[in-house]
Amino acid sequence: MFTDSHCHLSFPELQAQLPDILKAMEQAQVDRALCICTTLEEFEEVYGLAHDHSHLWATVGVHPDSDNVQEPSLDDLLDRAARPRVVGIGETGLDYYRLGERTVADMEWQRERFRTHIRAARQTALPLVIHTRSASDDTVAILREEGGFGSATAQPRPVATGVFHCFTESMAVARAALDLGFFISFSGILTFRNAADLREVAAYVPLDRILIETDSPYLAPVPYRGKTNTPAYVPWVARQVAELKQLSVEAVAEATSRNFETLFNGIKASA
Repeated sequence: MFTDSHCHLSFPELQAQLPDILKAMEQAQVDRALCICTTLEEFEEVYGLAHDHSHLWATVGVHPDSDNVQEPSLDDLLDRAARPRVVGIGETGLDYYRLGERTVADMEWQRERFRTHIRAARQTALPLVIHTRSASDDTVAILREEGGFGSATAQPRPVATGVFHCFTESMAVARAALDLGFFISFSGILTFRNAADLREVAAYVPLDRILIETDSPYLAPVPYRGKTNTPAYVPWVARQVAELKQLSVEAVAEATSRNFETLFNGIKASA
């Protein structure tokens, strides 16, 4: 019924409880989940989850906020993306939230990493899982440039498709993402009391372009806010979307699961 389009079951606080988490997913009617890779060092653990469990899937990528880790080459991403049950590239993108003493100009390494992921996604025809925080202008600009839309003389070519995960940006960024052909995924943040602006965005985004996620172990939705998040809590995100769209929870579950299948190469719950 429900699909968690973004979780981190390889993280220690969840991996140690995996049997209980999988049981809770079943009880909550969460049919499948996408396990997200954040470093190359982590990839084998993420891939192992997908390999060992028929309702889990994997991505390959290096999170923009991960430094002091192995820097991914295009070949690194392509080689791992060729494995069965790897269905996306990322999590990738830009994050200027924790600059510290650095400037935006100092983050060129992050922008180049992002470009490498986009190129891998285009070569593999796999969708991108986009993370953007305090960097939406550059995120959108690079997606446009890599798609050939940054130059009036360039021959336009399709931008790699994908999803802006755990969306917390403005209505303008949502429109830009939709214009580029991306899906938008909402997390438990949508249920937070102070997220009125985000709920307005979610009400605007067409139902056929929405995914739902937990980003677990983080961002547990109300009524579990402050606790360790798990994929079993993704129905609470669906309930919030249903309220905003004035639809049944079942309709939102069906639509977001169908969107997941559409984006991630026709994955089926029983595959």
